[in-house]
Amino acid sequence: MDIGWRPGIGDPTFGGWATVFLYVVATLSCLRTTLAMRGARLPVGETFAFWRNVTILFVALGINKQLDLQTLFTEIGRVVARDYGWYGQRADVQIAFIILVGLSALGTVVFMTARLRRAPASTAVTFFGVAFLLAFIFVRAGSFHHIDRFIHTSIFGFQWNWVLEIGGICLVMAGSRSRYARLVRRAKARGDVPALRRHSSAGARTPEG
Repeated sequence: MDIGWRPGIGDPTFGGWATVFLYVVATLSCLRTTLAMRGARLPVGETFAFWRNVTILFVALGINKQLDLQTLFTEIGRVVARDYGWYGQRADVQIAFIILVGLSALGTVVFMTARLRRAPASTAVTFFGVAFLLAFIFVRAGSFHHIDRFIHTSIFGFQWNWVLEIGGICLVMAGSRSRYARLVRRAKARGDVPALRRHSSAGARTPEG
């Protein structure tokens, strides 16, 4: 199988590295929130599992950002389309793909909204940031001509590709910092601040803010 993807740095530009840096910051922030929840002796339930999974996901997304694995996925799809003779109908496949992504995203939003209905608003903000990021990444991987052309246009010198991805990351960071701040307030009210900080600083040393 001859594909046009090779291992390497996917986006060596300033915007690409800035996005990777923000993935790292967001990962550490989510890790701090996850550890703080455990340190606050909250029940290990839906919210704890959510933050743990977001932390793991962001590690993967940060690595994917520069390995550019979605381009590998796109190239494999093109090769398969050529080999099986439906490359000429790829537009129909792309439309079906984006509909599938849209329905999957909608279903996930409905499901997670029901599961997280009792969670703080900060958790919901983080979830929508994650959902937006995943939808953006999958649609970009679909290699739609008009979408590719749009995301590589610029606004005030910044490509829409960077703006949209960084926007999703910032939503996650905002939700994480807000959730952590709420945990700190709760710990102060219960007199558990030293224990909370001990747990949260064990795995992530980002400024509290």
